[in-house]
Order: sequence, then structure tokens, then C-alpha cells
Amino acid sequence: MIDPSNVLTALPQALREELLDSYRKIASNYLERRWEPSELNGGKFCEVAYSIVDGAVRGNYPSSASKPSNMLAACQALEREPAVPSRVGDRSLRVLIPRLLPVLYEIRNNRGVGHVGGDVDPNHMDAEAVHTMASWVLAELVRIFHGVSTEEAQEAVDALVERRSPLIWEVAGVRRVLDVELSAKDQVLVLLHHCTGAVPVADLFKWIEYSNASVFRSKVLLPLHKARLIEFDLFRGTARISPRGVQVVEEKLLERV
Repeated sequence: MIDPSNVLTALPQALREELLDSYRKIASNYLERRWEPSELNGGKFCEVAYSIVDGAVRGNYPSSASKPSNMLAACQALEREPAVPSRVGDRSLRVLIPRLLPVLYEIRNNRGVGHVGGDVDPNHMDAEAVHTMASWVLAELVRIFHGVSTEEAQEAVDALVERRSPLIWEVAGVRRVLDVELSAKDQVLVLLHHCTGAVPVADLFKWIEYSNASVFRSKVLLPLHKARLIEFDLFRGTARISPRGVQVVEEKLLERV
């Protein structure tokens, strides 16, 4: 997987930092269920993403992002640029991303979060749309600039943001679940929910302090895998939480805090 510190390093530093910072705010607020800030930050993300795509298409990046006077017109102008078949991700840069950005920008500008007294209140549905679209745009940029698969690009994006949990204590490179009454299976779910991407099984075993590594795999990880709460990759020796596992943690386990 791409090291998060190396994501999009080919871009001008200021542009890269603006893009990643705006995405992290969207993702963090979304994961922490702060729906209103998630929508509000979508506009800044759009402006930075547009500046990057425009620079890639025209061959000249700005030193920092700027807001186009008309987002829709600016994105439509990119679509009218001639195709360059030899350019990696040409259609995504000229067409797909520019078509998506105005939609994301519209949610920010003309829904409840954009203006006090708007006719539509900000809610989970809007935040879901903002988070999903921003994640896709960022993953597509990673795929193009790093020449990796869609799956690898999404893994890199997922690794940019960690969920913060009051159940987890990090000390000296070790993560401990503070609720000692949780079962080993529930501790695994909480730890994987807190982490980004796949986690080495050896780390989980160490963090939980289970008595036997073989039994840990057969009695803890495999049942979670069969229940589709995690994806346990025996060959790679890693585990990651599934959407169903996330739901269990957020609706049941975090309620214990």
C-alpha cells in the first residue's frame, strides 16, 4: 500500500496539503457524525481539486488553490479541452472529475449548511454524499498520479484518516482497549474500527494480549470473518473491519463509553 506520507507528493506542496487537509476534515467530521461541518468543508475540497485537475490538464499548476468565479462554467470548460490519449487518466481529469465537482459544490452552496435560513436542513444524507464524492475524487487522483489500481488507491485514501475512539489508549506504539469487560472478538472490532486499512494480525494479538496465537486466529478472527464483521486474510496475515463490523462497533460497542 502507498505510504500516506507519500500520497500525491508529485503535486506542489501547498496544493497537496490543502487537498489532504480539506479531505481529512470531511472524513473526520463524517466519521464522528458531525454532519454539518462535513458539508461545509466540501466547498474548499472542490476548489482545491479543481485547481489540481485544471493544472494537470493545462500543464501548469498554481502554487496554491483558488476559487473559480463560476465552478460549473470552469468545469465545463475543462470538458471542452481536447483529449490527450497518451495522458494517464485523461478522461477522468477532463470529464469525470469536472462533472462531479459542481454537484459536490452545489450541496455546499445551496443546502442548509451553506446559508443560514436555507430551505433544506443539513443532515446525514447530505454528509454521506459529500464524504462519498470527496473520497472518490481523491482516490481517482491517487490512482492517476501513482499509477495504481482502484483498490490500492482507495486503501491509500482510507489510510489518511483515523477514527478516534475514547475506548482506545495508545502508548509506546501499542493500542489498548480500555474496557476490560469486552470479549476478545469485540476488542478486535474496536481496534480495527480505530485503525485505517488492514492491520497485521501480529499487532492485534499483541495489543489484546491473547494467550495463544493459533487459538486467536481460529477462535477469534475466523468467527468474525465468517460473520462478515472483518476480512481476515490468512495469506497476508492481516485483518480489516467490514461495513457490517463498523455498524456493530458504532451502534453497540461505542455506546458503552
